[in-house]
Amino acid sequence: MKKNSLATGALMTAFAAGTMLAPGLIGQEKGGKQAPAGPGLTLTSPDISDGGVIPNKFTQADPKPVSPKLEWTNVPPGVVSFALILHDPEGNGKNADDTLHWMVFNIPGSSRGLAGGQSADATLPDGTVQAKNQRGAVGYLGPGAGAAGPYHHYTFVLYALDTKLPLGPDASRADVFKAMDGHILGKAALPGRFHR
Repeated sequence: MKKNSLATGALMTAFAAGTMLAPGLIGQEKGGKQAPAGPGLTLTSPDISDGGVIPNKFTQADPKPVSPKLEWTNVPPGVVSFALILHDPEGNGKNADDTLHWMVFNIPGSSRGLAGGQSADATLPDGTVQAKNQRGAVGYLGPGAGAAGPYHHYTFVLYALDTKLPLGPDASRADVFKAMDGHILGKAALPGRFHR
């Protein structure tokens, strides 16, 4: 009886010590393989299909284009704010830079999307900040590639951040990237195509 109690006690002590010394084993599959990671931050829109043609109402083909509705899921823990950038990597052909169509930051970490048809206000009621686009105006600038040539690719890029950016609506894209450096917890992209 005493031998069994001692053996059981020794076994429990070894198990506890092993658990404390090897926390990395928790969540691993048999054979020491790491369990697959869950899905990463995902950006979608009911208005634009992933890689699809962007409808005219969200582009400069419409005299008053509006921003599309955007939604995100699989948000990593610890997010304080989000930043969103819409750009055209092909640019306008006049310089080497791509074209910045929309830059939004300090979107609250509790948000899971942006409503469509955002106003052109520099600061929104929830503290979200919209900076100037390529044309020097605050807010959304719809895609506007001309009919000549191939489709341009427009990419919405969402960043999940562990901080709020200490910047205002006069911030440049370089300012925003510098402030985000070292604070990105997740990143997602939604590409679309357009020409007139």
